[in-house]
Amino acid sequence: MATLSAALIAVTAAGLAGATGASAGLALGLEASGSVEQVHVVGATPGERVQLSRRGEKVDSKRAGELGGAVFRRLDDGGGYRVTQAGLGESKNLRVLSDRSKPPSKSTYSQELPAGGYGYLETRDGTELAINVSLPGPVEDGPYPPLLEYSGYGYANPAGPQSGIAPVATLLGYAVVDVNMRGTGCSAGAFDYFERLQALDGYDVIETVARQPWVAGDVGMLGVSYGGISQLFVAATQPPSLAAITPLSVIDDSSTTLYPGGILNTGFAFEWAKDRVEDALPSGPDSGQGWAWERIQGGDEICAANQALHTEAVDLIAKTRRNENYKPRVADPVSPRTFVDQIEVPVFMACQWTDEQTGGHCPALVREFTGTDRKWFTFTNGTHTDSLAPETFSRWFDFLELYVAERRPELSPAAKGAAPALYSALIGVNGLGLPDDPIQEQPGFDSALAAFEAQRPVRILHENGAGGDPLTPVPGFESAFKTFPPPGAEPRSWYLREGGKLRQRAGGSGADQFKWDPDSRPLTNFSGNTGSGDSGLWTAGATYQWAQPADGRALSYLSSPLARDTAVLGAGELQAWVRSKARNVDLQATVTEVRPDGNESFVQSGWLRTEARKLDRERSFLTEPVPTYREKDEKTLVKGRWVKVRIPLYYEGHVYREGSRLRVTLSAPGGDQPVWAFEEADPAGTPWVALARTGKQPSRLVLPVVDGLEAEGPLPACPALRGQPCRSYEPFTNGAFGKG
Repeated sequence: MATLSAALIAVTAAGLAGATGASAGLALGLEASGSVEQVHVVGATPGERVQLSRRGEKVDSKRAGELGGAVFRRLDDGGGYRVTQAGLGESKNLRVLSDRSKPPSKSTYSQELPAGGYGYLETRDGTELAINVSLPGPVEDGPYPPLLEYSGYGYANPAGPQSGIAPVATLLGYAVVDVNMRGTGCSAGAFDYFERLQALDGYDVIETVARQPWVAGDVGMLGVSYGGISQLFVAATQPPSLAAITPLSVIDDSSTTLYPGGILNTGFAFEWAKDRVEDALPSGPDSGQGWAWERIQGGDEICAANQALHTEAVDLIAKTRRNENYKPRVADPVSPRTFVDQIEVPVFMACQWTDEQTGGHCPALVREFTGTDRKWFTFTNGTHTDSLAPETFSRWFDFLELYVAERRPELSPAAKGAAPALYSALIGVNGLGLPDDPIQEQPGFDSALAAFEAQRPVRILHENGAGGDPLTPVPGFESAFKTFPPPGAEPRSWYLREGGKLRQRAGGSGADQFKWDPDSRPLTNFSGNTGSGDSGLWTAGATYQWAQPADGRALSYLSSPLARDTAVLGAGELQAWVRSKARNVDLQATVTEVRPDGNESFVQSGWLRTEARKLDRERSFLTEPVPTYREKDEKTLVKGRWVKVRIPLYYEGHVYREGSRLRVTLSAPGGDQPVWAFEEADPAGTPWVALARTGKQPSRLVLPVVDGLEAEGPLPACPALRGQPCRSYEPFTNGAFGKG
């Protein structure tokens, strides 16, 4: 690797020679060990071939990395493996471990961890993970209820974890263990995106932490985004000492964020993958995680030795490119929807319909959590960090107190007093405090637990941003249900008709057309930073540049004013009869609310690559079409023929006000998301796309409507709703098919 300097190689070699603990014996010279469906090699001659055999038969061979490491993957479990390299000889017999949750030996869990501060934890295969322990007080005042935060970011950095949530948990009285995943920072091993071994590492961390003398009770998990998603993977391995999980701002499926509708998200998702590639490099002056390089320079020989296998990280960019179509062997193990039914501990999950990073598809997990009856979900509009907004924070705290600490929830004056500073740092919004909480008013643990469990499992915070000053994370009102989508949600159709109208009935004749042009608007609708800095996306000063549909480059349809408030809770779809001279067209459907005051508010979008239009019949139903995304199911558009496509809309929990009008716009992908982009949208050029709207070919918008749910309070200001840009409405005229 060009980014690795000779100095890094030298210091890593020195670390290999002098490491202690699990790295002891990694002297210069060939060393190999069995892992979960893998064999790991260190001390090989860089660039020279290493061979893996089993009982005398060659299994595989590869060149050792620049630091003398090699990883053989996807191996059958069992013994009889050996590694050889010319000039360095042959290893002893190795045993490859199975992917079962139960470890081959529990002796690993007897290791002693630091009671505060930085250290290393050894997993079942001997890999050392960097950890940082934060106690809420002196060790002699413990033991303390434990929480684990686990991701590939620099969480274990003793100079300051990247996470903003761990210090909050410590303030609340928890011992927090921050862990860097294998292959990142100072942790040993080679990185791969949510591989099984990574989940089993989490199992081992939980079982080890639970046995520490400064810990009271079983271990809970906390974290937002990366640290939230990892909880789902770890909890599915069912560690015996796991108490509960609190995944926030997570995904349901790898495809709904990386390949929405089968179209590569070259914005946040692809850039995130690139960042993980960089983070997984051996830490050097210009590569990997900087804090690890600082530790190596400061004499941390274990960290230096642990870099040896970082060169063997899986190439996530190449993996992304290879798997643009659905391949069960690759996609299912990294898609939480396929395994959250194995989670048996209590769950508190919160997500945003308009999360600019992970996207608005997390609510699909609700019906998949069948392994536990103790589960609570909070959904709202908002940005990535709004899963920790005040209303959600209070319930998150109650949950942790009841199911991890097992004590009556009661926020200390210090914790309450720290809330304004927390939100100022976290989302750049000043003056936010925590709301009154009826659970915390209960006199004892039993009554608090009963009150908490009496709440309906699904909580919807509506019009987040309208309950206080505009764009501050305070909801206007809320609703609650037993499940999601609510049982009372019924599909309602609005048919696309002549003159750009949406009507309750199908009919009419004719078609409209537009020129497909992904460059007709900016790729995204936000150009500032996505954090809490000045005018950042998470702040109350966020300013969107939400461009109008370009003339002739889109089709738009508008309903009559609504006679009453119309609550839409769930996903949706645009069923469109289309044709084009192109063989494939990537499409985006966007639903907005055109308000009585003449303004227009974004609600939700959905995407589809037309060649990926075949549906998974077992998973699809009206309002929730699910394409198979299999290569064998791809179908090009047929020249001169109309084809029905069902564009999946992501989830929403929006109440359209009486007097408002629904609007749906069909266009090339782009322009309606803050950081999602589609720079590789297909096809090349600007072909025309036509849409039929007849009685025989009825294109329609279908949304799940819950009758009886009405908005509370006045119409929100424009802008006010978090994650939902607002602009002045401008009328739009569709182009007639066959003209222009």
